[in-house]
Amino acid sequence: MEPAEPAEAAEAFSVWQLSETTLLRFATAGSVDDGKSTLVGRLLHDSKSVLTDQLEAVERASAGRGQDAPDLALLTDGLRAEREQGITIDVAYRYFATPRRRFILADTPGHVQYTRNMVTGASTAELTVILVDARNGVVEQTRRHAAIAALLRVPHVVLAVNKMDLVDYQEPVFAAIAEEFTAYALELGVPEVTAIPISALAGDNVVEPSAVMDWYGGPTVLEHLETVPVSHDLAHCHARLPVQYVIRPRTAEHPDYRGYAGQIAAGTFRIGDEVTVLPSGRTSTVSGIDLLGEPVDAAWTPQSVTLLLADDIDISRGDLIVPSKDAPATSQDVEATVCHVADAPLTVGHRVLLKHGTRTVKAIVKDIPARLTLDDLSLHPHPGQLVANDIGRVKIRTAEPLPADSYADSRRTGSFILIDPSDGTTLTAGMAGESFATPEPVKHETDDGWDF
Repeated sequence: MEPAEPAEAAEAFSVWQLSETTLLRFATAGSVDDGKSTLVGRLLHDSKSVLTDQLEAVERASAGRGQDAPDLALLTDGLRAEREQGITIDVAYRYFATPRRRFILADTPGHVQYTRNMVTGASTAELTVILVDARNGVVEQTRRHAAIAALLRVPHVVLAVNKMDLVDYQEPVFAAIAEEFTAYALELGVPEVTAIPISALAGDNVVEPSAVMDWYGGPTVLEHLETVPVSHDLAHCHARLPVQYVIRPRTAEHPDYRGYAGQIAAGTFRIGDEVTVLPSGRTSTVSGIDLLGEPVDAAWTPQSVTLLLADDIDISRGDLIVPSKDAPATSQDVEATVCHVADAPLTVGHRVLLKHGTRTVKAIVKDIPARLTLDDLSLHPHPGQLVANDIGRVKIRTAEPLPADSYADSRRTGSFILIDPSDGTTLTAGMAGESFATPEPVKHETDDGWDF
């Protein structure tokens, strides 16, 4: 039977949980010209989150282009190439707040060429807004973004059917698109879809309810963003602390102090917990927890803390401290779904560095069993390589054992990146574990001296 949590720790957790659930990280996605940047601009403008000088700059830029009204898309399309082409190229992060919640928004590109940027923006999102042009309905890029949201395990998806003003605000148009998208998303495993008819240009159902769509009785986009539940139920999380730094002050006041500092990636640690250090497998007990220089009885994600253990054991940066009763398996063989983000291809036999948490190890790409075609979710078996924006399955052999969780269990400790050892370029973003079925592997003769 586990010891009861101290009253002070329980009260502190409830206060933290209240403040943490007021923060929502979300991303926007959609096909080119579906109106993502206009929607974001409308959200910022109508929620009074735009500074006066920013709005004046947009008004001047819009007037210089011969537009009568300010182009709110310019609030997010900051690159010169974006403004010239009228498209989003890079991920634009925006921070804003309402009295009910704080937001970190990632406005991601819609063009297929920048699929990797959408993966980057949605990788930490708790909600994704996927826009659809009401005139065009669900298109290939819509299905592609829905598939990416499913692969990244984004828990909430909003379908914003935009440009309803251009289809005379007809309910049957919205209903048909919502039904088609929802069926597709649920087939992918998306747990929740909320469909909202909007006009980002006119402001209908973005911040204020639409006066011309009285047939719709659901929330506006902002209302849904403010009220969607953000789950931080730590009782179901695997406690994980990647060690970032070993603290040894060796002062007269603290001659024997040895602490292991890092940000808790998931779960809760308490004094008295039996823990295991991976990959060594050595065990000990948590004898103390320091938070902001003060001792506490318990700490939880995403707090940055220092753990003190009862035993002096060999621990260094890159090690992972976990509960002994809930330790992940360690292995030198990693199977994962990856999105290749570099311009140079990833090939079988490629020598890379794999960064998992605070640990970086040498690795070899042993096999690429499949490349996923997001248009219809079909698999191209054994493509031999992945090029920029490709999503596929890989098998990797590491020089040292890694304690990686399945991405389905933990988005933090189930993810990793592959790095080019020659110049430090990020090559690939990976999600450990099974995401879709793979064909039988084929053997490749790749004897390059990295046989681990």
